[in-house]
This record gives sequence, C-alpha cells and structure tokens, in this order.
Amino acid sequence: MTAVTSTADPAAAVEVLAAARSVTVLCHVQPDADTVGSGLALAQVLHRRGVPVQVSFAEPSELPVSMRSLPGAEHLVPPDRVAAQVDLLVTVDCGSAGRLGTLADRIDGAATTLVIDHHRSNTCFGTLNLIDATAESTTSVLARVFDAWGEEIDRDIAHCLYAGLVTDTGCFRWGGPGTHLLADRLLATGIDGAGITRTLMDTHPFGWLSMLSRVLGSARLEPEAAGGAGLVYAFVRADDAGAVRSEEVESVIDVVRTTAEADVAAVFKQSRRESDRWMVSLRSRDSGVGTGDAVDVAAVATRLGGGGHRYAAGYTTDGAAEELVAALIEVLDGSH
Repeated sequence: MTAVTSTADPAAAVEVLAAARSVTVLCHVQPDADTVGSGLALAQVLHRRGVPVQVSFAEPSELPVSMRSLPGAEHLVPPDRVAAQVDLLVTVDCGSAGRLGTLADRIDGAATTLVIDHHRSNTCFGTLNLIDATAESTTSVLARVFDAWGEEIDRDIAHCLYAGLVTDTGCFRWGGPGTHLLADRLLATGIDGAGITRTLMDTHPFGWLSMLSRVLGSARLEPEAAGGAGLVYAFVRADDAGAVRSEEVESVIDVVRTTAEADVAAVFKQSRRESDRWMVSLRSRDSGVGTGDAVDVAAVATRLGGGGHRYAAGYTTDGAAEELVAALIEVLDGSH
C-alpha cells in the first residue's frame, strides 16, 4: 500500500470511514484517555451506522480503572480476538506503528489503514493519514471528522471526546484557540465535566501515596541541563510500583514537573518484565508567561527513538539508570 501525504482535512477520512464494511480501531499501548476516548467515540458512531466494529489495545490486559466509565466500552475486545482481516483499520493517537505493540501485525490484514492523530512526530504509516499537529487532542480531531461526516455528537460520544480533551490539555493548562469552545460544546450535551475530570485525573488508590513517597525520594535536579533550562528527573522502579496500577505510575510525571527550578521533567519507569527496559515520560514548559521558549521534548524524544508533542513526549530505552540519564542530558544539551 502506498501512503497518502498527511493532511489535516477530514474529508478524505470521512470518505473511507463512510465506505467501510468492517472496522477495527486500535489504541496505543499503555492507553490514556485520549486514545481510548477516541476509539470508543468512533466505535459508537460506526455502530449506530450499522458497521461491525472492534476496539482494542495490546497492553495492559485490561482497561485502566479510571476509564471504565467511558461509554462504548462494550466495543472493546481482547487483543487475541482482534480480526486478522478487516476492511478498514483505524489507529487513534498512535504516532507510529510501534505504538500498537503486538497488534501492529493487524495492519497487514487491512485493506485500508487510516491513521488519525495529533502528534507532530507521526510517521504517517497508514494508507491515509489524518494528522493535525495543531490539535490539542486526537478527540478534537475526531470532533471535526464527525462534523464533516454530519454525525451527531451526542452525550455518550461527548463524554469520550471530553475525556481526551481534558487529559491531553492537562485540565486545559495547554489549551489553544478553540479549546474552550469545543469544551463548552461538549459540556452542553449534559455530560458531567467535573466528574469525568475527577475520575480520570484526581482519583488514586491509597497505595499510590506510599509509591509516590518512595519515587519522589529518588528525584534529582540538574539545573545546568538543557542549556540552563534545568532538568528534574525521578525513577519508578518495578519494586516501587509494586501492585500499583500502570495508570498510577503514569501520573508521577505530573507531580515531578511542578519543580520550579527546572523547565524539563523526566520520569524513568522500569518495565515489570524486563529490568533493563524503561519507558520515559518527558514534559517541558516555557520559562515564563508568553515566552514560548520551552524545550521541544518531541524533538528530544524522537532522537531517542520516541516522539510526542513540544511540551509532552516519551520514548522507550534500555540500559542502566546512570546511562539513561547521561544519554538524555546529552540530547538535551545538544538541543541548545
């Protein structure tokens, strides 16, 4: 299959969606509310149009607890039940085929692959690629798709779209022009915005507190890194995580990044299965209001084998802890 040049115009995506006779929607591994919200919103639209649809992700084995209240979860299937052959395969919020994990092989069994995303670093691995790097979330890209398609955004679909919007903007910290207009439109359907936000971002089990205390004890500050912007980092080792869910581990970066002395934050999360493998979350911020001088962590992550957005990105790497920090600092220093 020949890849089509990426576009931010939803018309071509609507054309392939409207013609599809069967659809698989794939979310990325270690799913967040943007990828799952996108997948379930799209599945609900396809289902009411009478199109057979499956939604899945490769790992973890179950949907994170914080997302189990999202409407449309009945369309989720385990990865081993994802059809090998399908008319249309859609990936949502996946910057590369590698983000599909073990389900990347389903691309070969699809007549057409549609990639819907908002990551600037997207590798455009689909037959058709709808990429809008200016969009706050993949759910906001889908909102435009539904509008172009003439499909109503009802309360259940709005719930899913809002979940992605509120999480990917950090409770609207990183919203741009139009962000609050979309939020207002979704809230007008009657969804409980406060409840959705609380469930997704402000609810943790008691064990999260003890895990957090151990992890924050590992935090270190490198004030001269990134050309003086500063780096703060911490490690979440497998022993620290214990029985805490993966979604609780993912939330650590939101605490570490609040450090005033560093404009770049990193959290290294050790794989529970491979001790030398680490998933790294990166965040950056401007040095002041309106300065626009944040380190582009998407570029940093891309050089280290990952990708993302200017202010939020990530990558996976292997090695000893000291080597990982040194490699990150080297790339950060080289970016200035």
